Amino acid sequence: MDGDDVETRAVGPGYPGLQLAKAFSTAETHEDEATRTRAGARVRQWEEILSGMAAGTLSIGTRAPVSGLPAWVTPEVARGGFATGRAAAGGPLLPHETATARRAGVPAERRALFYYHLSEAGLAELYALLDGGRYELTVPEEGALLAVAWLLRAGDRNAALAVLEEIEPFAGRLRFAPRPRTGDVPPPRAAETVHRASVGDVGRTLGARRPNRAVATMNEALAVWNPFADELLAHWTATVRDGRVASLEPGGWRERGAALLERYRSLAERHTLCTKHRRPRENPAILRTALEEAVEGGGLRPRTRGLLQHAVDAMIARRGVPGAPGHAALRERQAAIAARPTLHALAQVLLARLSDLPQDGGITAPERLTGPVTGEEALRTGVAEGTAIPRALRETVESALAAPLGTLVERGVVPSAEAMAELVPQLVAWTTAQAYRDEALRTLMAALYRAFRNRRSLLLLNLERQFQLNELPWVRAVHASRRAVRDGDRDAQASALVRLGELALQGFPGTLLPNPLVKEFDALARAARLDVPFVEELAADIFMGTFSPKFARAAVTAADLLEGTLYERYYGIDYAAVREAGDGTGRGVPAGRGSPDFAALCVARAGGTSGRYSVAANGMVIEQAQILTTHNLAALVHPIGVDPAPGWPEPARRAFTTVCRLVGRLQHDPRPLGTVKDAAYAWRQTLFFLALCGLEDQIAVTAWIQDEARRHPDHVAARLAPVLAGLRHVLVGGSLDAGAPPGTRRFLGWCAGRRHWILAPTYSR
Repeated sequence: MDGDDVETRAVGPGYPGLQLAKAFSTAETHEDEATRTRAGARVRQWEEILSGMAAGTLSIGTRAPVSGLPAWVTPEVARGGFATGRAAAGGPLLPHETATARRAGVPAERRALFYYHLSEAGLAELYALLDGGRYELTVPEEGALLAVAWLLRAGDRNAALAVLEEIEPFAGRLRFAPRPRTGDVPPPRAAETVHRASVGDVGRTLGARRPNRAVATMNEALAVWNPFADELLAHWTATVRDGRVASLEPGGWRERGAALLERYRSLAERHTLCTKHRRPRENPAILRTALEEAVEGGGLRPRTRGLLQHAVDAMIARRGVPGAPGHAALRERQAAIAARPTLHALAQVLLARLSDLPQDGGITAPERLTGPVTGEEALRTGVAEGTAIPRALRETVESALAAPLGTLVERGVVPSAEAMAELVPQLVAWTTAQAYRDEALRTLMAALYRAFRNRRSLLLLNLERQFQLNELPWVRAVHASRRAVRDGDRDAQASALVRLGELALQGFPGTLLPNPLVKEFDALARAARLDVPFVEELAADIFMGTFSPKFARAAVTAADLLEGTLYERYYGIDYAAVREAGDGTGRGVPAGRGSPDFAALCVARAGGTSGRYSVAANGMVIEQAQILTTHNLAALVHPIGVDPAPGWPEPARRAFTTVCRLVGRLQHDPRPLGTVKDAAYAWRQTLFFLALCGLEDQIAVTAWIQDEARRHPDHVAARLAPVLAGLRHVLVGGSLDAGAPPGTRRFLGWCAGRRHWILAPTYSR
């Protein structure tokens, strides 16, 4: 986040110490081994952070927090934006680096690899990668030598040398060469098509599926041990009649019994999952041990005769004599169940189908891969021909669907705004890279953009700004190769921004726009030369008490759209005060000044919370900033121009459905405060969309909201009753400030007390 304050502030050890304690507790006490392992890694991270802060090798809150590393080096970042002291492009050599060193005949160390890539042979490899696009970048540093190679080939030797001069001191520590891409197909170049998972990802997921021991045990019982128990019972029915054990000497009885015992031993050796047949008190075990006694011991003891008689009678009474119609029908049904292929077996079928596809790409038509088992597959795997692929496995394959982002949202492959934010960089990368004339350079810049978006934000104080892509030395060096921006380029980028904004608002109404998505909106707006103040969500636990100038500008943008609307009345906003707080902000304001008037306005609206540090107090102030700025909704509507095709009533209804769903979780939630905040944010978006509707639609949607609340459990309707009463009161011109009628509430997510009013017992009946 961007920390903001008029005076210089510093970060103390309190937050890292708290995180260390939490991680240590989890590492010591959690019942899951994998969770303990991950927590142990976090313990080491926070120990490094605290040690670095104490030694002065870490300057948390600055753009270059690691001593000896410039700001362009991608740092490893822990929760809260704390740099650990390690570089993301550092660490031990990776397998592809070791392979390159072995192939090139140079020492397996980074400095030797660095100089190899500047040799004639190494540059030839880089040129081939540039032209073929068969490489990937996980951190921006891995694109540095590709940029140098492009500059050298383009004849800009001075720019290439300038980059090398800046990065060479770190040649022994950092990876500056790309990772060769596996497979024969270069990365897709179409900007409209994205995929959330690759074919390789799907294959790894399917390959990790192991046989279900419980299902396998059941199938063994149905297919092996139940039929064998029937054979034992049929053998004994020739001897046990009318409740008594008769002679053991019918013709061939002992010989058939000996054969049954021999087959039992063979089955028990091969089929070891089901152990019920070994339990002495189970009827099949009684029949078997009696047979052993009769055949191998010379006769039955009186006690054994009694147990045998009871077991035979009980088995016949329960299921009938083996071979009888009812008994045979039962065994047929059980055999059919046991013959069903397992998910593991069907996953192997899908793995074979996926094996011939490019592993790095998506799947354009997953339905072609998820059809029933073919005859050839049945011969190869033993799975019955025509067996349908179950839904769980179909959904795994469909997660790699390659299609326009809107299609992925519509089909549920992208289930949330956070998941959408993961994919948007793929689109924005290609959109912004079109500014470069050369195709190889466009491909490189798109890859650099995607890698840079993996860079986690640092905790910054004193209004320092996050490091930007165009500040990377190798990106700065190729900037001269951009062609002149044309009106058509700006129009294309603005159109892309409108489409993404509409997709976010229509696909996930009631959801706070995540910071990664906000960053992409900002990148497109800058590329389109649109001066739009997009703002990030700030973390209450590390909030430093004030806001950067863009927050005040965003609030003025919202005022231009919402003054005189339902939104203004519901939240009691004085837009004249908002404009006064934002007057001149961003125009000639000295760096580091921030927006003290806007911060003071948010503090006043939060009830004057100030003084000693409090996460709740911080949250209340941040929430007021979100209310005043609408957290980017107003900016998307105007000046961006987002206007959903169904109109504003539809997202208002869907946002309120999200409110009801979240409030419904509160009934038995042991830690409900996060859910309360999310519900309040969804309610705020409901009001924003409702404010953009005409009066007739506002009345109709409000009536629908009342009905929708009643459709949910009683406790949901009861908790929301004062919220909806407040909406009705404001809709007819009332206010929720001083003098608001009893039974009305303004729904906010943060509160100063220990318990939010919506959690009160009176609402949980």
